Amino acid sequence: MKITTWNVNSLTARLQHVLDWTAANPVDVLCLQELKLTDDKFPLDAIRAAGYEHCAVFGQKTYNGVAVMSRMPVRDVVKNIVGFEDDSSRVLSVTLDTPQGEIRLVNGYFVNGQSPGTDKFAYKMNWLRGLQSYLQAELARHPNLVLLGDFNITPEDRDSYDPEGLRETIHHTTEERDHFRQLLALGLADAFRLFEQPEKSFSWWDYRMLGYQKNRGLRIDHILVSEPLKPLVKSCSIDRVPRKWKQPSDHAPVTVEI
Repeated sequence: MKITTWNVNSLTARLQHVLDWTAANPVDVLCLQELKLTDDKFPLDAIRAAGYEHCAVFGQKTYNGVAVMSRMPVRDVVKNIVGFEDDSSRVLSVTLDTPQGEIRLVNGYFVNGQSPGTDKFAYKMNWLRGLQSYLQAELARHPNLVLLGDFNITPEDRDSYDPEGLRETIHHTTEERDHFRQLLALGLADAFRLFEQPEKSFSWWDYRMLGYQKNRGLRIDHILVSEPLKPLVKSCSIDRVPRKWKQPSDHAPVTVEI
């Protein structure tokens, strides 16, 4: 089965891109971030017509919002981080009953954080601590777990086009990378790094200053798999093609095959 994460940066603006991409890449599950719409505005009919009969949506007007589009049933839907007070629609957890057995899927749009030393950065640190506690409990209940989404963190220097120039700026701080490592320490593995990958492999490029054309990007969209799933992972890749389309999202889809 194939599972994809994609920050679409407004589903209203990018619906046709989602439909075109899934027609060419009929993955089993597509997890979206930054819907930027409320649940009642989610284009359910169009998504179901594309083959995704089972959808879980956690929207928000103007900002945030996450969704899981699946060809297989989803159940046990949980919105946001249990035990963490949050007004933003950022996390959606579902259980998939797959041919490989039950898989718990946690789709997250991680806090951006703006810049170190700000209130928004402090919120990001608190949010990441809450997520870690939540995932620890989830892993205890669901050994087969996938955490994916827009993490807004570059785990290593090789995940940034300019690691020295951007050192200790947002997405590159020691604190953020420590939190990423703590997630791995729970018993998760970065699916992308289970395989040899081309140098300068990124999933996000700024719209400004010819960011995509010059490959001035960051790898901030990730798929982490739990230990029991790790040996079942066949591939993990970034599809840069949609970033070339007219009025694209600034993120590219990332897909894992299990």
